[in-house]
Amino acid sequence: MPLTPVKVARQHIHARQITCNGYLRDDGDWDIEGCLTDKKSYSFPNIDRGQVAAGEPVHEMYIRITVTTQLLIKDIEATTDNGPFQICNNITASFHKLIGTQIKPGFQKELYRHLGGTKGCTHHTDLLKSMATTAIQTIFPYLARQEALTKRDDKKSRPNMHQLNQCHAYATDGELVRTRWPELYNGKDETDKK
Repeated sequence: MPLTPVKVARQHIHARQITCNGYLRDDGDWDIEGCLTDKKSYSFPNIDRGQVAAGEPVHEMYIRITVTTQLLIKDIEATTDNGPFQICNNITASFHKLIGTQIKPGFQKELYRHLGGTKGCTHHTDLLKSMATTAIQTIFPYLARQEALTKRDDKKSRPNMHQLNQCHAYATDGELVRTRWPELYNGKDETDKK
């Protein structure tokens, strides 16, 4: 369902677009690629670029992470094609600090430990948060589908364990888990309520 119509006239000022794609590699690992762009609806002067024209990217940044099926980061490449300052691309080599980090609960804390503040780039860090979710959405549903095709019984497939208790729909004391995966349910049964 879309948002309700806006009843006040307004002017578009800024657009941020984050695009992430997941790929299965022939070696069994996974590549997750992301791009973040920021654009303004107006032109403005810039000390390093002279002028940033309306619709031209203020930020245009790319990252590729290679992860194992267990979401361990094996390799990372980051680049800045457009930034507000010439020095923006100088920090991208620092993202190699994430090699050996696993995408799991607490990943954002690790991300900020290695690359927070002046140790990294705010925009690349924002992009990596979306890429972590993309990695989970790429790998686990694909593996579950492959398992279901092998078993030919989708009803017996297990949930992505990374999703449990990370969203209200996947709460282990909620209705979805109770009905689809009763062995993982830890809430009160209807008989307990009496």
